[in-house]
Amino acid sequence: MEGSWEQSVTDSINTVYLLFSAYLVFVMQLGFAMLCAGSVRAKNAMNIMLTNVVDAVVGSISYYLFGFAFAFGDGSNSNPFIGTNFFALFNIPNTSYDYSFFLYQWAFAIAVAGITSGSIAERTQFTSYLIFSFFLTGFVYPIVAHWVWSSSGWLSPSSSDLLLGSGAIDFAGSGVVHLVGGIAGLWGSFIEGPRVGRFDAFGKPIQMRGHNATLVVLGTFLLWFGWFGFNPGSFDKILVAYPNTSQGNWTAVGRTAVTTTLAGSTAGLVTLFGRRLLVGHWDALDVCNGLLGGFVAITSGCSVVEPWAAIVCGFVAAWVLIGLNILALKLKFDDPLEATQLHGGCGAWGLIFTGLFAKEEFVIQAYDSGESGVVRPFGLFMGGGWGLIGAQAIEVLVIVGWVSLTMGPLFYGLHKLGILRISPEEEIAGLDISTHGGYAYAHHEEDQPRFYADYIRVQN
Repeated sequence: MEGSWEQSVTDSINTVYLLFSAYLVFVMQLGFAMLCAGSVRAKNAMNIMLTNVVDAVVGSISYYLFGFAFAFGDGSNSNPFIGTNFFALFNIPNTSYDYSFFLYQWAFAIAVAGITSGSIAERTQFTSYLIFSFFLTGFVYPIVAHWVWSSSGWLSPSSSDLLLGSGAIDFAGSGVVHLVGGIAGLWGSFIEGPRVGRFDAFGKPIQMRGHNATLVVLGTFLLWFGWFGFNPGSFDKILVAYPNTSQGNWTAVGRTAVTTTLAGSTAGLVTLFGRRLLVGHWDALDVCNGLLGGFVAITSGCSVVEPWAAIVCGFVAAWVLIGLNILALKLKFDDPLEATQLHGGCGAWGLIFTGLFAKEEFVIQAYDSGESGVVRPFGLFMGGGWGLIGAQAIEVLVIVGWVSLTMGPLFYGLHKLGILRISPEEEIAGLDISTHGGYAYAHHEEDQPRFYADYIRVQN
């Protein structure tokens, strides 16, 4: 009886920890909303805030109906969130996971669509947001989550048949979440084309800064706060003791929070000085994106690397972001929030980084509960061979391929149907007045002649 009571206490603490982590990840939606609102021009503030809300509410329904079963279905039992064996009709696995796990995974799922929304901001019809958000959250993302995070996934490091003897380590989703959202945004932004006035007649970029730096900084700190649920919370059970040691998941959780902080801080600092050298002044908005790039990159290996390695991760992530932003301008690629470069580029780097710097002891802690005598591939630079880095590279390639094969045709189809991009006239006026009945700020009407003059100048 005493053992049963102790198990109940353990289960209760693990459940509270997982739910609290889910709440932290959900706070990131507020962070996304503030970051996006501050990063666009005032005439589109209402639209971008609405799309962030839509990503959450539409994603909730699609993930409930389809996504969770795609991601973590593992048998023929009824899906507890639907109550029927509906998915068996399509030979889709069902699931018996508890509700707290569902909520945590749901919070991850709705974050993916928010990433993509930033790439196509300021020029997209609202109907398209509804369609791509439902499809991305309910089908595209969950398939990748199944590959990497389900115990039966072919890329999973917890699988009984490990790819290259290792499986791909993507602890909290540099690839599963960020690379998926970034590649989806890449196709949406590429098919839509640049915003009106983003490049002049000679192809020279014209700066279109967001209207509110305060909101950007607020959103960045909210995302930082939420990342402490995103990364450490991916230990979905905190009370797991490692055999023959006084350590357990509770010790690894603290280390994961530290590596997350160090990678983001390093990337922010490098971006601060790097951009100072390139543009000649200190830029708070660049630092915010650099900080987030470091968080995105460390998300894959946060639980399996030393703190010093996290600093290396953030340092490289900053230059990946800076370099991709320069490349984007040369290619006339317009992503208003740099989501493709930030989440896609830094997410890919994070996967490769893990394959280079993962420590064997920490890998065994994270994926074998610290079991003694276990041998696994680990980071190439740490002496662990080519198995892990090979699996990481495969994850990058298959995510890019899968998202391109699904979201590329979806955005192209929406484009051919004429429901993807708004008209130039609506874009000049702003989505707030053309689609949502009014501006987020009452004084904004005074800016209309200036926007129209810019449009005429670019056309001529």
